[in-house]
Amino acid sequence: MAVVNPIDLIPVLEKGLKADAANLTKWDNYYEGEQPLKYMSEAMRQELGDTVAELVINWARFVADAYENRLDVEGFRYGDQDSGDEDLWAWWQYNNMDEKSQQAHLDSISLSRSYVTIGSNPEKGMPPINSIESPFQVWAQRDPATQKVTAAIKRWKDLDDIEHALVYTPVETAEFVQKQGGWATGEFQDKHNFGIVPVVPLVNRPRTLRPNGTTEFKDLIPLADAANKMATDMMISGEFHAMPRRYAFGLKQSDFVDKNGQQVSAWSMLKNRIWANEDKDVKVGTFEESDLTVFHNTIKLLAQLASQMAALPPHYMGFVGDNPASADAIRSSETQLVKRIERKHTFLGGAHEEAQRINLMFMRGKSELEIRDFSLETVWRDPSTPTVAQKADAAVKLHQAGITPLEQTRIDMGYSETQRKQMAKMDEAAVAASPAARFARPLTDATS
Repeated sequence: MAVVNPIDLIPVLEKGLKADAANLTKWDNYYEGEQPLKYMSEAMRQELGDTVAELVINWARFVADAYENRLDVEGFRYGDQDSGDEDLWAWWQYNNMDEKSQQAHLDSISLSRSYVTIGSNPEKGMPPINSIESPFQVWAQRDPATQKVTAAIKRWKDLDDIEHALVYTPVETAEFVQKQGGWATGEFQDKHNFGIVPVVPLVNRPRTLRPNGTTEFKDLIPLADAANKMATDMMISGEFHAMPRRYAFGLKQSDFVDKNGQQVSAWSMLKNRIWANEDKDVKVGTFEESDLTVFHNTIKLLAQLASQMAALPPHYMGFVGDNPASADAIRSSETQLVKRIERKHTFLGGAHEEAQRINLMFMRGKSELEIRDFSLETVWRDPSTPTVAQKADAAVKLHQAGITPLEQTRIDMGYSETQRKQMAKMDEAAVAASPAARFARPLTDATS
């Protein structure tokens, strides 16, 4: 493979970075609740002025957070391990990935993708530096034949408003600084020569011909726009419903004056308590107002549709009634949501595993991986919400029947790696203090 000068890749990579900027901005605005109200005409906007603010029901953020809340990485383990690998988890913790991964998953769900970048650590003997990056700043080029990342770029401005670019290639990561309209070589350079680009995309809903995925908001946006329109219309209608609109025959604009003959304000004309005039031919009245229930029902219907599109349980949107659902009903209603999250475990977990394999290259100082490295898997927290009693009952029964060992029983109960190690030490201490305890409680192979 021919070696390409990283600076020559910048124009192509910049084009890819900018190509999706409009979509990313749109999806980010929907997550932040800053999207424009689609159905309000400019004429109505001018007529109402500041009387009624646009009401945004932020379903996009609600759905994204509902998904991200169930995406918790608990460790990494090899296929021949019963528990997580301590080194890989220590590297994960060193890079604060337990916090940063939440941001990565949220950006992936909302913006279609996020990125993990890996680089050498200037501190000798310490784990590689892992960083979570936004698709606003990072873009990865793929080989059309293999879909593998062949190059990537990160663009940003420093505090002095100077443009920087990091170009990632299979040979090195190189920094460039924009000077006098062109790019000059920067100070940072990380030559690894691993034959792999140390940038891993975390993609939401990838497809064969759309490897960069799409936002989870795509099907939700039309429903959210409609709900926001109905909610804003409801507020406008409520403005007149609370203080009904009136009509008057036989009155002119100039008739609306105070006791001193001064013209009264529009506010007084609209919302004054009494209209009075000495002319016996003047007729006044009040228009009938429609019931706001029609808006409530429409928003409720849109919420039901949005809930179905996002695979959210009915109780999430709050339209199933006042009586709380039973634990079994809640578990049943979450089936589609749990399955959707498990699908995300597959794609996001594969990306995290790829990042860990690149970490292994940096730690070993060579590109060769062992066959065991490809059995690496991400350990996720159970995305369902079973009750503690249900989990305990099922786990204990499997253990008592001899189907699962004690360690697996504790894993099924949801105890963390640290908690399980502490329990194993407690088991050992109990046996040391009283040998008879060995027969009272079966221990793991490690302590038997």
